[in-house]
Amino acid sequence: MPYTPPPELASLSIAEIAEMAEAQKLPPVDQWDPQETGDSEMRIAADGTWYHQGDPIKRPAMVRAFSSILRREADGSFALVTPYQKLSIIVDDAPFVAVELESHGSGPDRTLAFRLNTDHLVVANADHPLRFGADKPQPYLQVRNGLEAVLARPVYYQLAELALDDAADPIGIWSAGTFFPIEGQS
Repeated sequence: MPYTPPPELASLSIAEIAEMAEAQKLPPVDQWDPQETGDSEMRIAADGTWYHQGDPIKRPAMVRAFSSILRREADGSFALVTPYQKLSIIVDDAPFVAVELESHGSGPDRTLAFRLNTDHLVVANADHPLRFGADKPQPYLQVRNGLEAVLARPVYYQLAELALDDAADPIGIWSAGTFFPIEGQS
């Protein structure tokens, strides 16, 4: 079955983006407890590139498929999980990269929607917060169940420009009724 990527975020209303994000169905990996374990020999680099045995995975459909069975373990490690098998995977930073941002509204009425490098859509809100580290100026978006997306540099700059335009005190950004302060978080 051929894959049809979602349309460009700029061509959609925020309601359409939210509906598409909500409709994304993923396997219930948090409910699976397979007995067979091993090493996937896979790694996700800090730039979002997936590798298997040192070679990049070049088929986006394979990356999307693997990303849908990715789980963060209680000890902070990552695994690819099916009902029958759990394979460890190395993640250099965050398993996803937010590569596109669409902003609707302004100030407290703003809603921010992100497209990930896997074409998944996430709306920043109380369930999917933005996190800004005090030790590292790189922002992250909570995707699901302990999995985060690092914001690509152009997306980060776009977000920072929006926050500066709002001139909030403290400096931060609103999305879907939640304020995310940029300074002083850890």
